[in-house]
Amino acid sequence: MLLRADARTNGDTSAVAARMDAQLRRGHQREGSNAPPIIPHRDSPLGWVAPVPRVKSRPRPRLMLVVGARPNFIKIAPIMRALRAAAAFDLMLVHTGQHYDAAMNDVFFAELALPDPDIHLGVGSGSHAVQTGAVMQAIEPVIERTAPDLVVVVGDVNSTLAAALVAVKKGVAIAHVEAGLRSFDRAMPEEINRVLTDQISDLLFTTEQGAERNLAREGIAAAKVFFVGNVMIDSLLHALPRAVPPERLFERHADGVFSRVPDGGFAAATLHRPSNVDDPGALRALLSTFDAIAERLPLVLPLHPRTARAIEQHGLTPLLDRPDLLTVPPQPYLVMLGLMRGARFVLTDSGGIQEETTGLGVPCLTLRANTERPITVSHGTNRVVGTEPGAILAAVEEILATGGKRGRIPPLWDGRAAERIAGHLAQHFKLV
Repeated sequence: MLLRADARTNGDTSAVAARMDAQLRRGHQREGSNAPPIIPHRDSPLGWVAPVPRVKSRPRPRLMLVVGARPNFIKIAPIMRALRAAAAFDLMLVHTGQHYDAAMNDVFFAELALPDPDIHLGVGSGSHAVQTGAVMQAIEPVIERTAPDLVVVVGDVNSTLAAALVAVKKGVAIAHVEAGLRSFDRAMPEEINRVLTDQISDLLFTTEQGAERNLAREGIAAAKVFFVGNVMIDSLLHALPRAVPPERLFERHADGVFSRVPDGGFAAATLHRPSNVDDPGALRALLSTFDAIAERLPLVLPLHPRTARAIEQHGLTPLLDRPDLLTVPPQPYLVMLGLMRGARFVLTDSGGIQEETTGLGVPCLTLRANTERPITVSHGTNRVVGTEPGAILAAVEEILATGGKRGRIPPLWDGRAAERIAGHLAQHFKLV
């Protein structure tokens, strides 16, 4: 339960806190929790009044798991399941609110069977500096009051680095899931987040063996690094039986060409990287390329909010105005799984989708100059084609002619990465 300070009290949260205290005294706690009693937290810089556990002696290690953006939800869900099954830890889920859309957030949590966050910081959007700073300010008092034994962060978003920085400054151990991935492109904000988070983490869980070599080059002791597999694939395999067929998406959003699955199939695309969407010239070139692809094969384009804003701002909407190019709002996880599984190929600049298409055996064309997930190229279905229209169109023609790469599943991408992480955490705390 979260309450925000009433604006009419000019920020005085005493009345709100009093109401919360009364609710807490009535036993408002997560059903079945073994956590100690909770108390209201009144000093969040963002005005949230968040219930947090009182620090007491406890027999089980307390883990704080931090999420901030939709890819984090997908990665943390199997870890939560595995840790709950182990029944050896007190768990606390903190949502920073880095990406927060109420409707989409609820759908993702339901589809992934994630419990409601224990604490929601509500930081919202902003520049990289503003957002990272806001998460640090908001999570510091939470860490102080709850005194976790370990903070678990996933991926490479701003919330990942922010939570890790506060934890290390407070002397709290850090586990980084998806450690060691490198694009070797310091112009990517995510690359900075990856490198810095790895440098201050105590336990580093990797998805591919190349990540271990990257960490060794950066001076990180091998004893801290554990090759466990890919929790994104854990979620994919767990959810795949419930994936929504693409026909359902077409029924809701389309007519004409997309009134059913087109004869000959369809392609799917996603686009959200700042390098691709913030520059109007780059965005125009990619949208024109999508337009050309749609002439060869109908194309479905779920529009990221950042991309949709840029298209409108730069007057590029007419480039999407054709019957065989279907644009839809951001889609829930199960809908995206069904869309990718049904596509003949996927074009993307998303790291997670590179992994998911490899897991699904669907050819993927990555619209970037590099990838931090090279195993999706060496083992999987991914091909890095860059953003030059001629190269993209040539790769599309090759897929249409040959079926494209099918690849093979990388080592330990077997749906059990989270179990391995839980096992290593139990060993870390000497529980086994």
